[in-house]
Amino acid sequence: MKTIYQFIIKELLQVKRDKKMRVVIFIAPILQLIFLGYAANMDVNVIHTTIYDQDKTSTSRVFSNRFEQSGYFKIDYYVNDYEEVTELLNMGKTLVAIVIPKDFEKRINRRETTPLQTLFEGSDGNKASIALGYIQGITTDFSKSITMDIKDKLGMKIAVSGSLIPEVRVWYNPEMKTRNYMLPGILGLLLMISTISLMSMAVVKEREIGTLEQLIVTPIKNYQLILGKLIPFTLIGFAVLLIVMVVMTQWFGIVVRGSIPFLLFASLLFVLSNLGIGLFISTVSKTQQQAMMASVFAVMMPMIYLSGFAFPIENMPRIVQYVTYLIPLKYYIIILRGIVLKGIGFSSLWFETLMLFAMGITLLILSSLRFSKKLE
Repeated sequence: MKTIYQFIIKELLQVKRDKKMRVVIFIAPILQLIFLGYAANMDVNVIHTTIYDQDKTSTSRVFSNRFEQSGYFKIDYYVNDYEEVTELLNMGKTLVAIVIPKDFEKRINRRETTPLQTLFEGSDGNKASIALGYIQGITTDFSKSITMDIKDKLGMKIAVSGSLIPEVRVWYNPEMKTRNYMLPGILGLLLMISTISLMSMAVVKEREIGTLEQLIVTPIKNYQLILGKLIPFTLIGFAVLLIVMVVMTQWFGIVVRGSIPFLLFASLLFVLSNLGIGLFISTVSKTQQQAMMASVFAVMMPMIYLSGFAFPIENMPRIVQYVTYLIPLKYYIIILRGIVLKGIGFSSLWFETLMLFAMGITLLILSSLRFSKKLE
């Protein structure tokens, strides 16, 4: 134990003496969380809109004003022909163009069905679909108001009948902000990057600076060397986790609704999985550059894409969904979002917790078996 303790102190002192490393470990995650927290926002609050009013009547103007009054549509351009509409869409200056046809007011007064053309710059399908939903809602409300006005003018009595009125209650994310959903995933992402990157270069760095040769001639056993590497990076990983959690709760105001001890336990399992991956990379890499390239392109990028952090797993091809069962980040993000947003515990997240446990133990055992104190 004394040998392991001394080795842990040695690793922590190396981190303390390396000012650049301290900045990368402790400051970079804070900045990344803040920047990503504001950037990872898929809410559509401003829809740049163009109006092509061919009717130019009071009714068409009232209809156009409905969009601006909604608070979502910003009418940037009023154009007079289709060429201007096409140019604005091609240049990406407008997301949607609303074309109000001729005889718009006359058709409404004659109680005829009136077509309305909407043109979308649909390269971003998510924004276009959200904008389409807003337009349909505004158009429906406008149609209802027209119907009520016509009935009032004609003196028609409106029959009282039963109706369905939805009472909407949004659980877990009442404000329906994507930032609240994305931030727990970003927390897991930063923890993964920190632990895998540090561990993947651990043994390689010893080899490059020559200290691995010195360790070989000492009576340190393999398991002592492995524990001497794992324990300090586990402590560093938890330090990063706590720092990022403080920023998430205090800066962005996201409350952790579930059990903090369970979150820390799940984080420990996730950190062990990452350290196992990093240890394996460090044993197959000759240089720190190789270790960094392998960790980024062979491990972290696929884990980000296949974890459900940004892309829904259920939308992936079936064979790719099977691959995601091997991604530790997938289970950790599910646990984080469950604890932070929903306040659920082990009874609901036992499968993800057991998978993290199994993957952490398996990865550590396989990586330790591959580890060798001998120079190749």
